[in-house]
Amino acid sequence: MRPDPLRSKAVLSDLAGADAPLGRRRVLGLGAALAGSLAFGSKPATAGPAQASPPADAPWSQSIGAGVVDRPYGRPADTEASVIRRNVPWLTASAESSVSFSPLQDLHGIITPNGLFFERHHAGRPDIDPAQHKLMIHGLVERPLLLTMKDILRFPQITRIHFIECPANGGMNWRAAQMNSLQFSHGMVSCAEWTGVRLSTLLEEVGVKKEAKWAMVEGADGAHMNRSLPLDKCLDDCLVVYAQNGEALRPEQGYPLRLVVPGWEGNVNIKWLRRIKLGDKPWHSREETSKYTDLMPDGTSRGFTWLIDAKSVITFPCPEKPLDGPGLYEIRGLAWTGSGKIRRVDVSMDGGVNWQTARLHEPVLSKALTKFTLPWRWDGRPALVASRVIDETGYVQPTIAELRKQRGSNSIYHNNSIQTWQVKSDGSVFNVQLA
Repeated sequence: MRPDPLRSKAVLSDLAGADAPLGRRRVLGLGAALAGSLAFGSKPATAGPAQASPPADAPWSQSIGAGVVDRPYGRPADTEASVIRRNVPWLTASAESSVSFSPLQDLHGIITPNGLFFERHHAGRPDIDPAQHKLMIHGLVERPLLLTMKDILRFPQITRIHFIECPANGGMNWRAAQMNSLQFSHGMVSCAEWTGVRLSTLLEEVGVKKEAKWAMVEGADGAHMNRSLPLDKCLDDCLVVYAQNGEALRPEQGYPLRLVVPGWEGNVNIKWLRRIKLGDKPWHSREETSKYTDLMPDGTSRGFTWLIDAKSVITFPCPEKPLDGPGLYEIRGLAWTGSGKIRRVDVSMDGGVNWQTARLHEPVLSKALTKFTLPWRWDGRPALVASRVIDETGYVQPTIAELRKQRGSNSIYHNNSIQTWQVKSDGSVFNVQLA
């Protein structure tokens, strides 16, 4: 059951100081302020004899650099070595059945680089020979097939951009604010350009029997991770993909073949896809009975809660990226929904008392991350910064209090509540929850 939506009409703040809305002229003046080094809380640079910037000539401008194919496969600059996936060692019993988190605080667009896309494994990362890997499609079909990778590459190709989010993203915040980190509180979501073949195309090839209503999809990892999916979803927008962001899937993302189920929880996007079986009812496997269900206050559990409801988070400022003194900043964040496109994102600097509408950056795609920004002149006083998304269905991102009222505090999955960052007077940022 969904919580009652918030009123979707934003209320613009009429407060002065930190929460004063910025008009068009002031927004357009942002670039001029940047050019003068007066924006974003930074002080004007003072030239000195050791300054390695114009008009001085830096040491690296006085020598010949490395040549082509010095790095046959490109990698980030050495100074970006801290931009990596991270895990929480105490979160799970072993690294083989665990998760790593994407560094959302260091990313600048809606596409997650392949090397930073979050990981979720149930039996570690298998090392698969694509020449031996096959996909079996059987069950309630007219013509069962066993497809090689070469066979799959011959089918008509399709490319789409979609996010994938683990339903446990934000799960540690169900009872209270924990993990003072954007990466650890929200880093189980990533977005990529996926290339492969429509699942409906493969099912058309085998011929679906009229009594088929469900599909069981299974991976080739040691856990044989599997989930039941309604046939209607399989025929709608599911993809069987072999490429991510223009190159072959990485092993941790399912090489050589994975399923992408747009807008639905991450665990149904089966990696290392090896088998699709059609049947007339769901399989009720381990991963959809003892796991990936939501414990309700009355002791019952919600099952088959696949949809990712609308969610947003501010990525700057955040605990990893504090403010550097009073001045003009740009609040930045990401929003996403499994129900289609983002319609609007509102931002509050006073814990939800007043809201301002943020700018959505193109492209605004269905079931993909959407970037939003809002200029903010911070006066150095404490603030409670939060974002609230409304998707194209009219669904409004709820508060944690609204979620708990509907589902209690024993859940792990599907916490899509409003995230609030507390900005202190020294610019430091903390994860908090409001009553």
